[in-house]
Amino acid sequence: MTATTDGSTGALSPRAPSASEATAEKTEATHSTRTAVRQDTADAARRATARATDYLLSVQDPAGWWKGDLDTNVTMDAEDLLLRQFLGILDPELTEAAARYIRGEQRTDGTWATFYGGPGELSTTIEAYVALRLAGDAPDAPHMATASAWIREQGGVAAARVFTRIWLALFGWWKWDDLPELPPELIYFPKWFPLGIYAFGCWARQTIVPLTIVSAKRPVRPAPFALDELHTDPRDPNPPRPLAPATSWDGVFQRLDKALHVYHKVALRKLRGAAMRSAARWIIERQENDGCWGGIQPPAVYSIIALHLLGYDLDHPVLRTGLASLDRFAVWREEGSPGPDGPGGGPSGAARGSAPTRMIEACQSPVWDTCLATIALADAGLPADHPQLVKAVDWMLAEQIDRPGDWSVKRPQLPSGGWAFEFENDNYPDIDDTAEVVLALRRVKHPDPQRVDAAVRRAVRWNFGMQSKNGAWGAFDVDNTSPFPNRLPFCDFGEVIDPPSADVTAHVVEMLTDVGRTHDPRTRRGIAWLLAEQEPSGAWFGRWGTNYIYGTGSVLPALAAAGIPGSHPAVRRAVGWLARVQNEDGGWGEDQRSYRDKEKWAGRGASTASQTAWALMALLAAGERDGAAVRRGVRWLIDTQREDGSWDEPYFTGTGFPWDFSINYHLYRQVFPLTALGRYVNGGPACAPVGS
Repeated sequence: MTATTDGSTGALSPRAPSASEATAEKTEATHSTRTAVRQDTADAARRATARATDYLLSVQDPAGWWKGDLDTNVTMDAEDLLLRQFLGILDPELTEAAARYIRGEQRTDGTWATFYGGPGELSTTIEAYVALRLAGDAPDAPHMATASAWIREQGGVAAARVFTRIWLALFGWWKWDDLPELPPELIYFPKWFPLGIYAFGCWARQTIVPLTIVSAKRPVRPAPFALDELHTDPRDPNPPRPLAPATSWDGVFQRLDKALHVYHKVALRKLRGAAMRSAARWIIERQENDGCWGGIQPPAVYSIIALHLLGYDLDHPVLRTGLASLDRFAVWREEGSPGPDGPGGGPSGAARGSAPTRMIEACQSPVWDTCLATIALADAGLPADHPQLVKAVDWMLAEQIDRPGDWSVKRPQLPSGGWAFEFENDNYPDIDDTAEVVLALRRVKHPDPQRVDAAVRRAVRWNFGMQSKNGAWGAFDVDNTSPFPNRLPFCDFGEVIDPPSADVTAHVVEMLTDVGRTHDPRTRRGIAWLLAEQEPSGAWFGRWGTNYIYGTGSVLPALAAAGIPGSHPAVRRAVGWLARVQNEDGGWGEDQRSYRDKEKWAGRGASTASQTAWALMALLAAGERDGAAVRRGVRWLIDTQREDGSWDEPYFTGTGFPWDFSINYHLYRQVFPLTALGRYVNGGPACAPVGS
């Protein structure tokens, strides 16, 4: 027995730990807990990576490529039906399949949106409504009456964009005199002229040239029905609007358009005829081997109309193959997927069920999908000589373009060497695809390395040659930055020029560093441009993906690859921004509305697999692998993965034109999460961790 301090006797009491010892024990316990959590997350990430790898390998085409569906909006489907009505080839079975798809995309308020969860959009709703009228839907049917009432509330057809009113003018539902003028003599403008066809981005150029013929011809086919219900006042469908002040750019171009309307009435017949024939030659010279134009839908439909107006019959090889190419853009489904308002779509109550639906892709993305899938699988740890990776490389090598295209107008001496986005688009390779294909090729151990090296050298030379004078890169052209095309009254929808962007420039910089050109002065100019383009928030704008998360997810891996340390102020600002916009569930998401209101929507939206992956790729590149934000983001990907190794993603995270044209790339939800998980598990391009 031992005396206690109070004089009593009893058992020896244990000594209480000192404050420093208690702190040490707590720190050790916390460290052990964190280590266990990290290990658990890492183990789960390995399993998720393995499942995702198996899934992605399972959806590769036997030829070696990958391609996911490309969802946009129902204007593609509506305009396809209007084209066939105009040509007199509308097929009842095809029409009903397209109508089922369009009905299924209608929202409960009667409208159609341009992206999942987005607001109703006037022009899209008008075109969808007209397409359903072509399919036989009665104007007094509840889903149609709701739509037409909403259209009138928004100002009717008069408030729609120019392209919508052109389609209506083809059937006399709108007056050609009430549309902006687009003369075919534009084809004769010098290549350097600020309003010549080469001042427009390639997608706009391919669309505008055939539309000059349509604008000159002003065709009107018999209307199968009236559309008075789409006007606020059918007696005066296009009330006059005051012109902008003559001292403003809008006022200048509005008055120029009035002058062009006068010119339309007095144009010399011989000159106009020669201009239309020159435009037709320009169109035909740019038709691809499979019959399409530029691998995208809009130039194809307008080119077919234009050439048909000039006397080409539907059996002519140019039009026959052109129409066949449009059929290849159709995705037929026996069972429809849910529309924006759930299965069965909107107020029509017409579930898609087991009847076939037909959706038109605006474009197809096999080269883009294949290079991204290859990078994802390699970063996930698939052996570099895996047969399916080798097959993908073989397919990509065969797709390299070896002839000049429209880009040669600005770079006539530059040898070709790029890749396009689509199956067939030799005239318009793009800088972004070329950079990512090179990154993919260099991740694979190919049995013919000399062949790969030669392809890479050609691609690097071409990408260097396509650098704009400010040190950055656009998508298709060099220095395509004229401010005038966007001001034309005709150009009221989407981007019509192709200035350099942070996401494309970042991908090129990442590629150039990968091939050992980090210290090349041209690469350094690109890096300097990226650093100068950072937003005050710490993010970068995303031109071709939504939006600031995509831009930031593209730039930070490029800066890391270029040797920018994790402690660099630009990197720390970006990391801080990503941490601030992470959702409570651990994922990241950004709504398309960030293109309209960045203060409210930048980095904000429901968590998605692709955007969470972009944020993780950025944070991992910044050296944040052990940070809480990365762990929570990885956990979100793990927890939302489906049993088959894939992810769901109804939201649109791709961008065609900011706000105006949004894209849901169905393979984004697979390739980017796999890339992020693979880099988390196996390491990848990254800055040195802060404090190391």
